[in-house]
Amino acid sequence: MRPILAVAGLTFRAAFRFRLVPVLSVLLVASVFLLPAFIKHTGKAQEFVQIVLTYTLGLTTAVLGLTTLWLACGTLAGDIEDCQMQVVAVKPIARWQIWLGKWLGIMMLNGLMLAVCAGAIYAQLQWRARGLSQEQLEVLNNEVLVARGSFKESLPDLEPVVEEEYQKRLESPAFAEMPRSEARRIIREQLKAGLQVVPPAYTRVWRIDLGSVKSALAGRPLYLRIKFFVSEKSASGTYWGLWEVGPPESPRRVQDVKNHAAETFYEFSVPPDLFDAEGLLTVEYTNQNDTAVLFPLDEGFEVLYRAGGFGLNYVRGVAILFCWLALLAALGLAAASFLSFPVAAFLALGLLIVAFSTGTMSLVIEQGTIREVNPNTGEVAKANLFDHVTVGFFKGLLGVINLVRGFSPIDSMSTGRSVSWTQLVRAISQIVLLMGGLFAAIGIAIFTRRELATAQGKG
Repeated sequence: MRPILAVAGLTFRAAFRFRLVPVLSVLLVASVFLLPAFIKHTGKAQEFVQIVLTYTLGLTTAVLGLTTLWLACGTLAGDIEDCQMQVVAVKPIARWQIWLGKWLGIMMLNGLMLAVCAGAIYAQLQWRARGLSQEQLEVLNNEVLVARGSFKESLPDLEPVVEEEYQKRLESPAFAEMPRSEARRIIREQLKAGLQVVPPAYTRVWRIDLGSVKSALAGRPLYLRIKFFVSEKSASGTYWGLWEVGPPESPRRVQDVKNHAAETFYEFSVPPDLFDAEGLLTVEYTNQNDTAVLFPLDEGFEVLYRAGGFGLNYVRGVAILFCWLALLAALGLAAASFLSFPVAAFLALGLLIVAFSTGTMSLVIEQGTIREVNPNTGEVAKANLFDHVTVGFFKGLLGVINLVRGFSPIDSMSTGRSVSWTQLVRAISQIVLLMGGLFAAIGIAIFTRRELATAQGKG
């Protein structure tokens, strides 16, 4: 470890010599302190946390992420182009130790900067919260600055039903001529609509299994988080609904009429101990409007409960952000292992943009072709070999990208969601060890076999 630590120390000190740290400090100070001072909120707890936590921590992470890529690409490629690496490489130190030392030095700088910024944001959050009203302080402490777990309804497997319905509809000539993928998509959306849409005067029932946490929830209130859409706008812009929570035909069952606007998230509390002996929570919604109401399957209904405090939740969330910086450092160093600084930076940024622009890949996979689909009929020419290869490649690439895209601790913390130890372990395993290790293996392999003398004089 001594050679690796020596290279790490040199890399850490080089960031100060290159005046990176002073410039980075100015940017981070602006992100942490100046941004919240210029953006005002209405005094609501959710908006307050969004400004102080979401914007500042998100901007801080973005600044550190871009700086990490720049430093990772520059520290290795720059040393090679300036012939400093050729001097180090002839010493009794393996090239993989040099590569890991560079990565460790960058992460030492990231750890220092992220810890200082995260601590300042946390202190600012606590200090500025004193300006909220007493009512909003209670909301802040009970619903926002907490770690809340969640339950959603288990969705049925629609594919067997889709296939059965597809076989039935093949008897229709018009349907039989439709491309198989498009026909199945139409059936799937129709089935989803049946689960999501609540017509006027109809009732939608959710049955949520609280599982093993039911005993821990005894005596504690739960929160329902809802979001719905409507087919026709009302004059008032709000919509009435009767909510009933508790075991059917039980004296503990509660009712409440709510009036909410569409396309907006709402949360409201329900009294404790309304689930049955098996831990099953029954929630019913009766549509009291003249228009149909749609609750999306993915975000329309959720049950939230308090799982812990905010402090430790915040630490776990920041640790996941540190995992992202570790991946960016590995990506930048891998690119700089065989490219010059500007080309390595361009490649690293290009890969980052592709990783966060997966909408096109998802559409190609859904349609089964890379060619244009007729927007009116949904028809597309018969898939050829190129389509099969492209769709297969996109499926594999999207699967790899989704391994690391699912971690969003800032959104979770700003809405009072729990960032569990399981999520942190998965982040370390998938972001750092799997994806970061993949880039590290590629970078070390290329750097070990590269002839450094040939890089002299090249841009």
